[in-house]
Amino acid sequence: MNKNEQNDTSRNTLLFRPATPTDIPELKELFRNTVLAVNIRDYTAEEVADWAFCGNRPGRWEELFATLHFIVAVNTEDVIVGFTSIRSDGYLHSMFIHKDHQGKGIATALLQRIESYAKEQGICEITSEVSKTARPFFERQGYTVEYEQQALCYRLRLTNYWMKKTLKAE
Repeated sequence: MNKNEQNDTSRNTLLFRPATPTDIPELKELFRNTVLAVNIRDYTAEEVADWAFCGNRPGRWEELFATLHFIVAVNTEDVIVGFTSIRSDGYLHSMFIHKDHQGKGIATALLQRIESYAKEQGICEITSEVSKTARPFFERQGYTVEYEQQALCYRLRLTNYWMKKTLKAE
């Protein structure tokens, strides 16, 4: 089986659904583990530890659920393997894929779904603050860098990129 067939198989065995507050513990753990295991390729150990800590503030995830629309990808074992979220103004807040499920087409499938959701909501442009790690993926999906910035996580400022994509009407 070639890599593209594996990607297609992975997507076909996934269920995509809106997240609910009962998913918070699993989302929180996926976020933390992904940042620590995947983003370490492009950031220092101190930077990823600071970034991962951002998801631990009490009430943080409940605040996010109050202002964002979340979509999760769930595998056949009912485990969340990725998630994304968007604000009503088109700000893509998050896109995280489980550290053990990278490179299987899950991010592409999630992004397609969140962009379709955005179009349904009348959103014409998506913006996002994208990590060094995720920048190549977003560029391949048609996003362009507007500028590089130093964004505050918990204690540290980390380099990321303000990116944008204009959605085409179908």
